[in-house]
Amino acid sequence: MSSDSVKKTIGVALGVCAVASIFVSTAAVELKPIQVANKKADMVRNILDVGGFDSESPDFSKVYEEHIKPEIINLKTGEVIPEEKYTKELNPDDFDIKSLADSKTYGEAIPPNEDIAGIKRMPKYMVVYKVIKDGKLSEYILPIYGKGLWSTMYGLLALDKDLHTVKGLTFYDQGETPGLGGEVENPKWRALWVGKQAYDSTGRPILQVIKGKVSANDPRAKYTIDGLSGATLTTRGVNNLVHFWLGKNGYLPYLENLRGKKHE
Repeated sequence: MSSDSVKKTIGVALGVCAVASIFVSTAAVELKPIQVANKKADMVRNILDVGGFDSESPDFSKVYEEHIKPEIINLKTGEVIPEEKYTKELNPDDFDIKSLADSKTYGEAIPPNEDIAGIKRMPKYMVVYKVIKDGKLSEYILPIYGKGLWSTMYGLLALDKDLHTVKGLTFYDQGETPGLGGEVENPKWRALWVGKQAYDSTGRPILQVIKGKVSANDPRAKYTIDGLSGATLTTRGVNNLVHFWLGKNGYLPYLENLRGKKHE
């Protein structure tokens, strides 16, 4: 093959690559707003699902607006952040746990001896969702996340307005082994959480996911959940992340503030 032919071949290849890269870049830019919108819609559906609403309703956005009231809290103090202090990054509509945890302004490192969830960094602030039913406060939905066997699992835990009783649980983003750790998304397993006690009478976190089955005669049954069969490390991860977020580094300061108030 002559040198001219080689040059032509290389030129054509480079041209094809250039056109392809332009096409991919353009598509990525044009599709990003759609992807962001889909991600928000999926989050809304998960919030409605764990809150006991029909997440598949054609009017799910309207249901969310009518029944879900998000607010931003300072995790250390448990105080609610006034809307006038919201920023482009720190607001309920655009709240992103991953980016805020990595932020120098809004995130912080977790001391290794306290990082039982295995997440290394966390936001200084969190969005929580108040659920309103029949015009009254019904429950609180708390975002939670932590390490499983293969992935960081992101979920939502719903607590009754009594601030002790679990009303629901869902994991909306996880990469655990299908059929094993991936069963964190199984509706039957999620149903086991409903009615369990997250805190004891003193406000101490007591909810546990155990290895094996919970016996109905076990006095601890009211605050223990069956582990996932064949997924010991994922089960341990779920137990650890729940303990972390129910504890002093998570939502405990916020919930303690609420316990000092009268709820209707």
